[in-house]
Amino acid sequence: MSNDDLQPLTDDPRPSGGRQAESLVLVNTGNGKGKSSAAFGVMIRALARDWKVAVVQFVKSGDWKVGEEKMGRKLGVTWHALGGGFTWDSDNLQHDIDLARAAWAEAEKELAAGEHDLVILDELTYLCTWGWVPTADVVAAILNRPSRVNVIITGRDCPQEIIDIADTVTEMVHVKHAYDNGILAKRGIDY
Repeated sequence: MSNDDLQPLTDDPRPSGGRQAESLVLVNTGNGKGKSSAAFGVMIRALARDWKVAVVQFVKSGDWKVGEEKMGRKLGVTWHALGGGFTWDSDNLQHDIDLARAAWAEAEKELAAGEHDLVILDELTYLCTWGWVPTADVVAAILNRPSRVNVIITGRDCPQEIIDIADTVTEMVHVKHAYDNGILAKRGIDY
């Protein structure tokens, strides 16, 4: 398609008879970068609306010094970085599984408590696809959360059962990344 084929919209693309939802479930999945970054962008938007926000990270370790956690904590976000790090760096995969299951137990509590307007479940999909946490348990916790709690789930290969209950699903597609040319993650851009 050439630029000559692209035209500005002339018809309103919004659905007629639209309604407000009490809460939404969003999923950022796919093999491209930016899933967590997009979720943290929504976190900033929610904080600007005086929402209470909680984040549970299932892979990132509390030992990591990542920018989103630093700023989130400064802004009053309840932050749980409970992962064991990248699995390829692990010396004890069973320990990582135990950490992941404990992190899921914390996430279930956050969802059920209803104390936050937004709960971000960062990299949760991996726990489901690896079989560390039953997808059915995740679906049940999301469906049974208090009706005002919005949820964002990030991670590759999101199970279909989670996609089915989500209101919005975005698939990040890998087109090109600095990694492709041997450039390592950059502080301030990637973390």
